[in-house]
Amino acid sequence: MALQESDISGIELQDDEYTVIQGIVRNKYKAVDAAGETVLRGKQELFRLKEKFPFVDGDGEEVFTVTASSVVDIAGDYMLTDAQTDEPVVILDNDFSLLQDTWTVRDPETNEALAEINSRGAVFTLARNLLPFGQLIPHKYEISDAQDMHVGSIDGQFTLFKDTYEVTIDDASTVPKEPIIAAAMVIDAIQGN
Repeated sequence: MALQESDISGIELQDDEYTVIQGIVRNKYKAVDAAGETVLRGKQELFRLKEKFPFVDGDGEEVFTVTASSVVDIAGDYMLTDAQTDEPVVILDNDFSLLQDTWTVRDPETNEALAEINSRGAVFTLARNLLPFGQLIPHKYEISDAQDMHVGSIDGQFTLFKDTYEVTIDDASTVPKEPIIAAAMVIDAIQGN
């Protein structure tokens, strides 16, 4: 899949750094660019059999939706669909493990891996999952391309009431930015962070 095929028609993210901020109400998020402008907002729709996350741009126009492929979402696929074309853009594939959080961004037609998002390691993942206040340990993820080369990071910041992530994409020549920003929001919501 060419990078252009994984673009979303309603939005184009140009910066290399974004801040993803969880709202006071759980599972409601916004992404701001380096200038502090909101470029993307998303929220998890509650009380649905399948997880669903509609995303809008800074002007409130729907740009894409992320929907779970099944009712049970502990480990599964989430389809990112372009709101203007109703075409699948990428699959966010969650491989559940107590030792490592791994999300793969895949081509929806070929299932080819475009990028992978991995947590920083077993000790931190176990601590987050098992310790009484483990959820206060900020998440840190490494983003790599299909050749396992570093292309960016998602770094959680310590906060008590709402999660904040600094998303940096050092080299997006082979990795689509919009799905990575969406993944930062979806990962936080799905994993109950």
